[in-house]
Amino acid sequence: MKQLSKFEKVAYAVLLLTLLSGLAIGLTDEEYFNTRFAQEDGPVEWATAIMLLGISVLSLYHLITLWKFKKSLWKVGTILFVILFFFGAGEEISWGQRIFEVESSEFFLKNNAQGETNLHNLVVGEKKINKLIFSQLLFVVMFLYLIVSPILYRKQKWFKNLADSFAVPIVKWHHTIAFLVATAFVALNSADRTWEVYEFAFGLVFFAIFLGPLNAWIFQKKETEIDT
Repeated sequence: MKQLSKFEKVAYAVLLLTLLSGLAIGLTDEEYFNTRFAQEDGPVEWATAIMLLGISVLSLYHLITLWKFKKSLWKVGTILFVILFFFGAGEEISWGQRIFEVESSEFFLKNNAQGETNLHNLVVGEKKINKLIFSQLLFVVMFLYLIVSPILYRKQKWFKNLADSFAVPIVKWHHTIAFLVATAFVALNSADRTWEVYEFAFGLVFFAIFLGPLNAWIFQKKETEIDT
């Protein structure tokens, strides 16, 4: 394994500083944490949106610059990442609703837990979609992606071919460790809005993954494996 890149060193330093600051503030002044540090449209939320948008833009750059060199499945996978992370960035800031002071439609006023124009705070029956996704589905997906997939990628050729074909970046072990550390810090923080910090950790780590995945050759013109 090569040494961490300059970006990865800076990214992990920023992540650790955010986690430590968030934990210290959350444990000593929960009100300040909830209303200032991790507030709606605050620095943590905006940083998350920027990271997610950055992944979308990076994927779009790959799509445009490598279009004529790649096969159809690679293009499909990359297009899905462009859409997925752009959607995530928009949802994070409610599509700029509070920035542009746009009123929610009657549907969202009635069915959104915060009365905002976004899908992740919708209430179906008496359950928030956000709770279902982040407490159950996302946990399973993260476990499979961060722990199971790098093992399968190294051991199973069929999985390696599938991931490379669809341009799925595979995590390096330091990405997994960073996310597990973030999980521990968030679990220790009792503040109500601690999940905002977790979302920031998600965005930052995933941006690092897309910049420097184990299978970095999927973002090259000639798909030749490089020393990792």
